[in-house]
Amino acid sequence: MSFGAKQLIASWTADVPSDTWLEIEIRGTTTSGDRTGWYVMGRWAMTDMDIHRTSVPDQDDEFGRVTVDTFKAVDGVTLRSYQLRVTLYRLPNSEHSPVVHSASVMASHLSEQKHVDASPLGGAEGIVLDVPKYSQEIHKGEYPKWDGGGEAWCSPTSTAMILSYWGRGPTDEQMSWVNPDYKDPQVDFAVRGTYDYSYDGAGNWPFNVAYAGRFGLDGFVTRLRSLTELEQYIKAGIPVITSVSFEADELPSAGYGTDGHLMVIVGFTEDGDVVANDPFAPTNEDVRCIYSRAAFENVWQRTTGSGGIVYIIYLPEHTHPAHPTGTKQR
Repeated sequence: MSFGAKQLIASWTADVPSDTWLEIEIRGTTTSGDRTGWYVMGRWAMTDMDIHRTSVPDQDDEFGRVTVDTFKAVDGVTLRSYQLRVTLYRLPNSEHSPVVHSASVMASHLSEQKHVDASPLGGAEGIVLDVPKYSQEIHKGEYPKWDGGGEAWCSPTSTAMILSYWGRGPTDEQMSWVNPDYKDPQVDFAVRGTYDYSYDGAGNWPFNVAYAGRFGLDGFVTRLRSLTELEQYIKAGIPVITSVSFEADELPSAGYGTDGHLMVIVGFTEDGDVVANDPFAPTNEDVRCIYSRAAFENVWQRTTGSGGIVYIIYLPEHTHPAHPTGTKQR
């Protein structure tokens, strides 16, 4: 790497049939030449019938720690390189084998930014992608064993919207276990398919990307540097899931505050404001929202929040945008 990284996030897509699972690990070499041990970034299975997919807590040493899905170096330590290891498992006598389609790592070192100004317009003004609208709130109280719907289900609800946009997702037969009285059963299915049994939630970032991979989609977790960069994905026809946190007065038209929330950016107004499918809405009809470009960019990009975290999920054959002039992947 050309810089000393402070954080690493792995993501992957794979076919993982019944009786099989994956373990994803990372280790690094520090800028002072020390080699870390291997950190488990996730144990992944497509179903919860053979093992419970999980992050691994209590990984903490002199170099860093793993917080759910993110390796964070301690103060005074940066990484000059890393290695990613994926180990494939299957039960004895199983005839099935997992197949990895993609595996990647996002490495970053963010300068502290408590406030971020709006970036220049990037050419997607007036483009709004036709992403289906799903509310997490209509699921409140459903399946308490998977965190009970409502506020806790923003990530899988966003992921379900993206799958529907690409024409992918579970079949009626696969969803037959969902209570027939529940609307949008694909959301309940996504929750069960992304649930992290250690974290006790469905908001594990790489697990959501891996879930999309179950249906033939490609994807990765990364950071984007600005709305200018995000606009290039909208121009290419790729909606983007963003991670944000804010007080109620920091994103005024939202009408709520949050310590962490996922929503889908589906386009931009003619003036460059953000058009979002925000699953926090009380009904599906209310999901489409418009947020001030300046306000949204600040709560998304600042380092007191996620620092620009996104899920990029797309059809493998779909054209991927080049990075805008003056930006770099990080």
